[in-house]
Amino acid sequence: MQDPQQLVTTEWLEDHLNAPDVRIMDASLVLPGDPRDCRKEYESCHIPGARYFDINDVADSRSELPHMVPPVEKFISKMRAMGIGDGHKVVFYDSNDALFSAARAWWMFRLFGKDDVAILDGGLPKWIKEGRPVEDMPPLLRDRHFTARRNAGLVRDVTQVASAVKLKDAQILDARSPVRFAGEVEEAREGVRRGRIPGSKNIYYKDLTGPRGTLLPLEEIREIFEDEEIDLSKPIILTCGSGVTACVLAHALERLGHRQWSVYDGSWSEWGMYNELAIETGW
Repeated sequence: MQDPQQLVTTEWLEDHLNAPDVRIMDASLVLPGDPRDCRKEYESCHIPGARYFDINDVADSRSELPHMVPPVEKFISKMRAMGIGDGHKVVFYDSNDALFSAARAWWMFRLFGKDDVAILDGGLPKWIKEGRPVEDMPPLLRDRHFTARRNAGLVRDVTQVASAVKLKDAQILDARSPVRFAGEVEEAREGVRRGRIPGSKNIYYKDLTGPRGTLLPLEEIREIFEDEEIDLSKPIILTCGSGVTACVLAHALERLGHRQWSVYDGSWSEWGMYNELAIETGW
């Protein structure tokens, strides 16, 4: 399962804790209504040397939608302030029981032209369960030059997604739970309708994680995509509730060697808010 270009094991990361070119980032995030405070949890317990990547802070503050991608200048400023720069290999993790928000941070780095980024398989829960070292001390931060180049092909906006629905020139794949995809439960965000983007298909992001919290073997992940009749030779637009778990599917596709994927940043938080946009419900 070890693939240092995309996914690293806890053993690999512990062996590289003191590597001068490796930077570790805690990208933990919780869904609306969850009372956990991820920053406080990070401050009391994190992998040695880890910085806290606040997805809600490294975002476009001008948008009313949750944690939308920030302007490139803001992203550069935030990363420099955290001591992240050119020549660093960045490893993300989160504290959930399945891969969740670390994938969003991974995607944002890819979006801004940084390819030497990976995710810790099993995240903080696996790290702690194995008795590996943690600390509560903040890391020493030193400003580092950070060069960014936006890769526009990795993100889609509502107009582009609406065009894809009409022209059917890309598959739309939703990472939300089946009951949300079918519109059987209310959405957590006020004013957001129940349902899905017309013609979209569903792979629940948690289905890519095994019972131990690690990602399934690639051959099993490939079977999940194929069982949902996803054509891995054609473009795929990924969506979810607010652009977070869609990135779990993006990470899986990247590891499978599929390069024609993009993330709908606004996702259902945006699509479900506008009555003029068509929706589907049920099965």
